[in-house]
Amino acid sequence: MADFKGIVQQLLSQAGIEINGTATWDIQVNNPDFYKRAIKHGTLGLGESYMDGWWDCEAVDQLFDKMLRADLHEKVRITLLHKALILMGRLSNMQTLLRSKRVVDIHYDSGSDIILSFLDPYKQYSCGYFKGTTDLGIAQEQKLDLICKKLMLSGKDRVLDIGCGYGGFARFAAERYGCEVIGISPSKEQIKFANEFCKNLPVQFVQSDYRNFSGSFTKVVSVGMIEHVGYKNYRALMEMVARCLADNGLFLLQTIGGNTSTVTGDPWLMRYIFQNSMLPSARQITQAAEGFFVLEDLHNFGEYYDLTLMAWNKNFVENWPRFEPLYPEKVFRMWDYYLCHFAGTFRARMNQLWQFVFSKKGIPGGYPSIR
Repeated sequence: MADFKGIVQQLLSQAGIEINGTATWDIQVNNPDFYKRAIKHGTLGLGESYMDGWWDCEAVDQLFDKMLRADLHEKVRITLLHKALILMGRLSNMQTLLRSKRVVDIHYDSGSDIILSFLDPYKQYSCGYFKGTTDLGIAQEQKLDLICKKLMLSGKDRVLDIGCGYGGFARFAAERYGCEVIGISPSKEQIKFANEFCKNLPVQFVQSDYRNFSGSFTKVVSVGMIEHVGYKNYRALMEMVARCLADNGLFLLQTIGGNTSTVTGDPWLMRYIFQNSMLPSARQITQAAEGFFVLEDLHNFGEYYDLTLMAWNKNFVENWPRFEPLYPEKVFRMWDYYLCHFAGTFRARMNQLWQFVFSKKGIPGGYPSIR
């Protein structure tokens, strides 16, 4: 019989993590079946067993930072489920119109009350720009202003926001820079919220998948959306943007990114948070853009996503008492695990946060990079 506990202990010790130890990153095991579940089912078993209360950790973010820096993810065999997901990702398009709707239904249209509870006043569900600040609200305004400056926005611009979220960018750009913004999202709840949030501004929101939308714009922005597109559709997204963008326009793409090219996402994240999602690599994005755009600027500020996620988690925990009567403890543990686990991946530099700036034919005289 396999010594699952011994295997887990041996792996964790390589990262300086003890079972039932006293450090904030140590795992406290509440159910001995945890060991077998974690080894046999990998990241899915690890996350599900946390949701079920089989183990606890005072600082899940620190735990994952240490595990990833010790390359423990490379030392655990790929589960049959993960192999199946990789095969499915290669053989079929996991982000078709129908499949793309699932993440909208499950995460955005069913979980918006929880999401909105931990966001900043501009309702930004993406990385803030914590340059010179520790305040989430300021960091998000700085991120929005950074995007506007990189796009060289003015009152003459007509901007397309692909995956507009809750309307925060559109509101900021319209209020601060006086431009017209059209936002699109497949989420009816996001569109409903955004329309109210941006009332009386030169802003319009349309419930639409990017594949079904067309128009003419001087600038295009997409923040935290391509993670839902899938590698088989990156080229189609770039083609759509090129079709909509004026010849002298600019396109800013902000995305979480991975260090290597993959064809699927993390099994736990795909099941419980973002169905059929995957993180692009820089290579996948630039290859998809070839022939359509000139890459003018690439900016990595992934270290700020660690701060963003920890700020969200702090707000989430503080606001949870109002949701506690409505949801079981398992939902609390799911969100807590997601936010802290993801923070650890950025702290360990396993995930990145990129802003790409593209032009169609190159900016005459060069593009002035802004930081």
